[in-house]
Amino acid sequence: MVTEEKLAGWTGPSSPTEKDKQERTERMIREAIDAHEGFDGYRNDFSVYAKGSYANNTNVKSDSDVDIVIECTDVCYWQEYDPAKGGHPAGSPYTGPWTPEKLRAEIAAALEKKFPGAVTAGSTAFEVEASSARVNADVVPSFQYKLYFSDGTYRQGTKVFKKDGTSIVNYPKLQLERGKEKNVRTNGFYKKTVRILKRLENELVAKGLTEEVPSYLLECLIYNCPEEYFSRDTWRGTMRGCLAKIFNSTMGREPDNDRWVEANGAKFLFHPAQKWTRAQVHKFASDAWDYMEFE
Repeated sequence: MVTEEKLAGWTGPSSPTEKDKQERTERMIREAIDAHEGFDGYRNDFSVYAKGSYANNTNVKSDSDVDIVIECTDVCYWQEYDPAKGGHPAGSPYTGPWTPEKLRAEIAAALEKKFPGAVTAGSTAFEVEASSARVNADVVPSFQYKLYFSDGTYRQGTKVFKKDGTSIVNYPKLQLERGKEKNVRTNGFYKKTVRILKRLENELVAKGLTEEVPSYLLECLIYNCPEEYFSRDTWRGTMRGCLAKIFNSTMGREPDNDRWVEANGAKFLFHPAQKWTRAQVHKFASDAWDYMEFE
């Protein structure tokens, strides 16, 4: 049985040594972008910031990679939530130099100069290999994105183009904002519970008792759990409630009126384009429940 003492030990963030490596990695990537001559004349049009588990302080040692966004704000891609109603007038087409191809090329050159032999170009992001002084990093070339509503307000995110020309929209800053808000409402127990679930998944995978589940998905699962679960007297009580909720909510077809969302609160968690499925999550929740020896 996973004891209360062990769960309490799983609530903490990365160790000071690991945190130093993460911060050093972020700093070195910023330095690479700042020093690259390809961005001369446009430095005010780029925003470099961390996203994901590292930025949200929900990462654990086994998932300590750093995700860094290089966002070009010289370009703004946008669309309307409901085009039939309208919400934003069309502007002039962008005529500047920053195409998805050019952005990828300049970021690649900047990283390869700073980290020779340690950069791999993936379909979406560039991976910078870890060393004794830094952790693995994913660097994501992005553009500013706005989703306009019929009242003229908008939701701001990023648009990321893959090498094959397809694109996805992310909301990294909303994830950070929503996570902070939920953590405050739960007196700090939300992020501690996320760390417990991530460490529990790591242990199950290491013992061959479940299939690997993406770190971001684990955070989203806890994000969708009722906040009253985080005020229970014990960590076993909190995990019992969360695992039961995850198991029951992923059983069968998802109801249209109760769809789960990502930790940014802006995108549905389950849909055909996702790289995970409800069945995968349901099986993981069952495996975790059994390992915790809940009845």
